[in-house]
Amino acid sequence: MFASLRVRNYRLFASGTLIANTGGWVQRIAQDWLVLTITGSAAAVGVTTALQFLPTMLFGMVGGLVSDRFPKHRILLVTQTGMASMAAVLACLTLTHQVRAWHVFVVAFCLGMFTAVDNPARQSFVNELVGPAQLRNAISLNSSIFQVAGLIGPAVSGVLIRLVGPGYAFAVNATTYLAPITALLLLRTADLVRPPRAGLPQRRLSDGLRYLTSRPHMLWPTVLVGVFGLFTINLPVTLAAYARSVFHSGSSGYSLLSTVAAVGSLSGALMSARRARTRLRGLVAIGLTLAALDLIAASAPNEWSYCLVLAGVGAATLLLLTSANSMVQIAAHDTVRGRVMGVYLLVFFGSGALGGPLVGAIDQYLGPRAGMLLAGTVPALATVLVATKLARQRRLRVRLNPRGPLRQLVAVVPR
Repeated sequence: MFASLRVRNYRLFASGTLIANTGGWVQRIAQDWLVLTITGSAAAVGVTTALQFLPTMLFGMVGGLVSDRFPKHRILLVTQTGMASMAAVLACLTLTHQVRAWHVFVVAFCLGMFTAVDNPARQSFVNELVGPAQLRNAISLNSSIFQVAGLIGPAVSGVLIRLVGPGYAFAVNATTYLAPITALLLLRTADLVRPPRAGLPQRRLSDGLRYLTSRPHMLWPTVLVGVFGLFTINLPVTLAAYARSVFHSGSSGYSLLSTVAAVGSLSGALMSARRARTRLRGLVAIGLTLAALDLIAASAPNEWSYCLVLAGVGAATLLLLTSANSMVQIAAHDTVRGRVMGVYLLVFFGSGALGGPLVGAIDQYLGPRAGMLLAGTVPALATVLVATKLARQRRLRVRLNPRGPLRQLVAVVPR
């Protein structure tokens, strides 16, 4: 499960990432709550989320091209420094009581600009840290690290908001970026697994899109991630609305819901780290499970039953995202991996940017239960369509065997 941590460079990178991601969760919770407090609108929280992910939708492919053309190590130093400066600006505005909702919107968009370059570089840099043999394990551990941060960050943010206000949460996030910057400076660049330089094709922006769409084992995971991304990225918007208008538990309740989702997500990420590989049919099964859990959560009668299902939602979400990410990244050639991940992340975060205002408006005007219901219904329909397409391509059909043993009740067989 932890094989990648034997590599010194990856240990440094992972430790810096853990601290920075914890700070990022501290800011995310405080940022959403600040906007909700200023405006009283869940739709405004959705707009903030959309603005943070909109640059990836607009410039994600450019970010992938940059990560293929320039040393990823240097790119990450620039992006991490830029993100730290944005957190510091928001901290200053809040602590001096000058902050307005539009300030948060601008900072969120600027953070998104740095993220549009940082994400494809970070995703593809993992291969240089550990090499192809440990790549899947490292991807899963990265997801686990993100979820450990998701356990710590919301709790810390909730305490800071209650005791000293959101401004100090932003200040804490700004200081946490010292950890990844220091880790990047301490890496042994001679130990990095560099992609071959000889005979590289011309590096065009469209290469990543063409490469991904021509390979079904990369295309369909990306499609599923895009559909689920409309709602999974914006789950914090729905959780904030649940805490405010359904359970009436305030910022501490929002922190609790975020922590429960992170506990489930951590479990899913660790399960993924132990898996050798995931096939397309397994990805479809995970997607259907996640959609079903969203539908069950929409009908949960109270906070504790909702938390119980929410943990399952978190686990299934991370299993889906980690499996799809590893399928796409492992299949991509070294020379085009940055651009492929740029397309993949464009689809994922772009769908989140489109879904932010949609989910926020539904939570605001129809209620958060309607938001959870939609988060289950739309992905379920899309997953069924993908499964049908795969079955037709491979000339398969579903056969029922009611007289056989339970494990053979449903079977996928050739036509």
